[in-house]
Order: sequence, then C-alpha cells, then structure tokens
Amino acid sequence: MPRSGAQARMRLREAALELYAERGYDATTTSEIAARAGVTERTYFRHFADKREVLFDGEAELREVMTAAIASAEDSLPPLSLVLRAYTAATPLFVAGRPVAERRARIIAATPALQERAHAKSAALTEALISALTQRGVPEPTARLAARAGAAIFERASRAWTGTSAQDLTSLVVQASHELRALT
Repeated sequence: MPRSGAQARMRLREAALELYAERGYDATTTSEIAARAGVTERTYFRHFADKREVLFDGEAELREVMTAAIASAEDSLPPLSLVLRAYTAATPLFVAGRPVAERRARIIAATPALQERAHAKSAALTEALISALTQRGVPEPTARLAARAGAAIFERASRAWTGTSAQDLTSLVVQASHELRALT
C-alpha cells in the first residue's frame, strides 16, 4: 500500500490507464481503479474528484509553471514571446510526462466524455495564460490572441516532436513560431 500521497496518485493513475486501455473508460469504475492500485475507493476520492480527473493529474503544476514564467519575465518581452516562454518553461514537464501522455491520448481519442474534459482543461490553461498576461498590463484582446497563438504553436511543435528530448521540443516550438510569423 502506498505510504505517500504522491505514490498513491501515481499508482491510481497507472491503474486507471491500464484498466481504461483493457476495458474502456465507460466499463471501468473508480472502485476497480482503487483495487488495482492497492488503495481504498475513499483514498481514490481524496486524490481525484471523479474518474476522469485521474487522467488529468499534473494540470495544476503545469499551470503554475507556465504562469510563473510569464510573471517573472523581463518587461520588454512582447505578449507572444511571453506565452512561448511559458511553454518552454514547462518543457521538462512535457518530457517527463510523455509516456503517460501518449497512453492517455489513445484513451481520450476513444471517449467523447474525455475529449470534452480535455478541451475544457486546455481552455482553462489558456484562460490562466490570458490572466497572467493581463496582470502584466497586456490588454485582454491582445492577451487572448497571444495565448491562443502560443497554444497553436505549441500544438504544431508537439505533434512533430518524437519525445526524445527537451531540446528537440524547444527547437520545434521555435520553428513553429517562425512558421507562424512567416504566414503573416
């Protein structure tokens, strides 16, 4: 039985990924996830609000890293550069989470309810970046455009990324930003 909260969360996430892949999301219960992880269902709900949330663990850390990168940047950076700085700051999280993200993506692709949650999580992250930009004095419409453009750049880069290194992902973000600038 896991002794720490971090161990329990990791085991619950792994159990959920296994069960969702084996049985499908809809056919899996939180009780089954907890049993496979070696914890009680009560422990499951101490860590996750519902059976979808186990797949989105780490969102708060990602948001914190990205918004802190915007908040701590020098004043001279334009809004899109601030957003790209935030994605670059989060690169170690993306690299570390890549094996789980690939498995999670397959489960999400097969489950409409999870697709909806993934879109909501992406929108929440974009809103957090918009808020971080507006706190720096960027007008809201400009902040919204920069956050969405940055998300599109990162999506382009991450789809081309083979998952090998942080440097590769960072280089792909730079390439995608040049590609966007070349479109204008």
